[in-house]
Amino acid sequence: MIERMDDDAPHGQGDGFPPPAVGWASGPLGEAQVAHRRIARETAARFRKLAAFAATRPASADRRPGEKGAMSADRRAARPEVLADVSEWAAQEVAIAFAIPTRTAEIELARALTVVRRLPRTLEALESGLLHQGHLWPMLDKVATVADAAIRARLEADLLAWVGRRHVTTPAQLGAKIRRELLARNVRDAARDLEEQLRRRGVYVQADRVDGMATLCALLTVPEAAALVEALGAYADALVDDPAAGPPRSRQQKMADCLLDLVLRPGESDLPVVRADVTVVAPVATMVGGDQPAEVGGDPVPAEMARALAQGLGLLPAPADDGPPDGACPAGSFDDLEFDADPATHDSLLAAADEAWWAEVEARVARGEWGGEDDPPPDELERLWAETARELADDPHWALLFGFVEDDDEPVPMRRAPGETSARGPSPGDTSVAAADDGGAAAAAAAEPSWWAAADAAVDAAGAAQLAVDRALNRAQRAVDAAERADRADRDAWEESAAARISAAPDALTALAHATADRRAALGALLQRTAGGGLADRPRIALTDALTGALLALTDAPGLRAAATCGARACRTGRRVCDHDLTGRPGLGPPPECDTYRPGAALDRFLRARDRRCRQPGCRGRVPRGGELDHNVAYPDGPTAAQGMVGFCTGHHRGKHQAPGWRYDLSAEGTLTVTTPTGMVASTDPPPF
Repeated sequence: MIERMDDDAPHGQGDGFPPPAVGWASGPLGEAQVAHRRIARETAARFRKLAAFAATRPASADRRPGEKGAMSADRRAARPEVLADVSEWAAQEVAIAFAIPTRTAEIELARALTVVRRLPRTLEALESGLLHQGHLWPMLDKVATVADAAIRARLEADLLAWVGRRHVTTPAQLGAKIRRELLARNVRDAARDLEEQLRRRGVYVQADRVDGMATLCALLTVPEAAALVEALGAYADALVDDPAAGPPRSRQQKMADCLLDLVLRPGESDLPVVRADVTVVAPVATMVGGDQPAEVGGDPVPAEMARALAQGLGLLPAPADDGPPDGACPAGSFDDLEFDADPATHDSLLAAADEAWWAEVEARVARGEWGGEDDPPPDELERLWAETARELADDPHWALLFGFVEDDDEPVPMRRAPGETSARGPSPGDTSVAAADDGGAAAAAAAEPSWWAAADAAVDAAGAAQLAVDRALNRAQRAVDAAERADRADRDAWEESAAARISAAPDALTALAHATADRRAALGALLQRTAGGGLADRPRIALTDALTGALLALTDAPGLRAAATCGARACRTGRRVCDHDLTGRPGLGPPPECDTYRPGAALDRFLRARDRRCRQPGCRGRVPRGGELDHNVAYPDGPTAAQGMVGFCTGHHRGKHQAPGWRYDLSAEGTLTVTTPTGMVASTDPPPF
């Protein structure tokens, strides 16, 4: 627990909060900091009180489902799961108290209960001032939805510890950190979520708040979106507006015009062909089959997507077709039939099954096996249907149609009730089947049954229905147990696989040791390959500090070999290992200093790979390609070197030079410290690999 103190607060107005990591600002801004933290504390208090209020309004006081005036099934299904035990009228009380719509009040109740029940440490962080209200949304959206309570608790604790070690953490930065952690810790759920979202890929239009305007939204994968934006930006940069034609367009306006020209008027534009550069940063373990997330354009992506992108670009060979993945249904299985079989075929099969069953029923009635004028017993009808289904079960089409699984040698109906679509008569569970013999059965069937016999029949029917329900529940529970056992077996099998060992490897060398020979060979070929095809540059190897993740050098396979020898021609070209004294050799590190204002290609590449995003505290804007690499000390007084330059977005680069009272200090290790005019201090380091 953080100790509350206000010794460092401006004018003693800390309000019991610990000082922020950047310190208290002087003057009105410092007072605004205190008010900002007070809002976070009051938000936490509101959540606690709303949760306490919800506890006084249990759903047990409402009318039960099926009762007259009860909540409809659709309405109940649409409510958030966390409100299942809360009265439906609670939200209306909140709506009146807060003067907000009922739907908004229901959302507020759901948020309060979610935070109190599933994110208790986040609630404490709001009260202490570590988090503010904006941090809640990524925590609610990504962390609270993790089903596994143990994973969720560890993730929440680690995220709050990470925020506590930083000077400035915006909601966007926290959201990016959460996505990366989820990809690394909750691989199975992340893969399922990605698969669901891939089905939603598409283009949508939303009305803008200004009449006459609309927003075109394209839901794409990260690599697709990065390539599209990069290409549109390159097209826009190639356009030069005529000053005489009117005010110059912004870059965003040019990108919108290029999109319209390329889509609506292909071939009519004289825009030059451009090449989109998308940077993929992937660990060695990811490329050889591990689950460590990669980066595309600075955004985290699942390992499988990074490998698929590399395979699509021809950097890695396509995986061998070793059959369906673990847990998948083989060809010709029930799932294949369910999606591929013609519905008309199903109907004809069902009609044939009904025909066979009905013929057997008539034959047995005619033989008097079921007691003359008495109706056939329901359990006998069900048993006869099961025998008919079993005789046809060797054909997978029949197995799919009847939808049964083998359980203790008893066919278990799973999908369609027998006789449901038949035009010949009722299903086997119907006890009103008439005898069809040639004797006096018809007359007996026409006779008026006594009320006592009708009551007995009703009691028997009710008992049979209850028995059927009990059997169905037992079978459903066994199916759930079997699914859980299969899932545990699947997890155990994955933990014994090479992919699991690669994912758990503490370093790249250990990961390579667990990789197959084919994957190591493919990785070697990737590192050897030079520019060509659709690649703008050859793949690079990032050498990083194993403890901090800091970028030490950016090289390739020839560079590694050159650094490992004394430099003599025989040692460079020979196959034997150089055993000469390497003292004084430069080794691997950042590119050397340039004697020009603009960095050379190698230094430019290194700086962009090291920083990746704007280094201003709290910013996640991209470093624009071809600019915004800043000299901490203006050239020529400062060197054009890795230890003297940082990357900014355009806005913060302008602010560094134009905003009065700001101070920027860059250490030799790459730490950028920013001091604001009001006395707050924040620092950033290059993001680790």
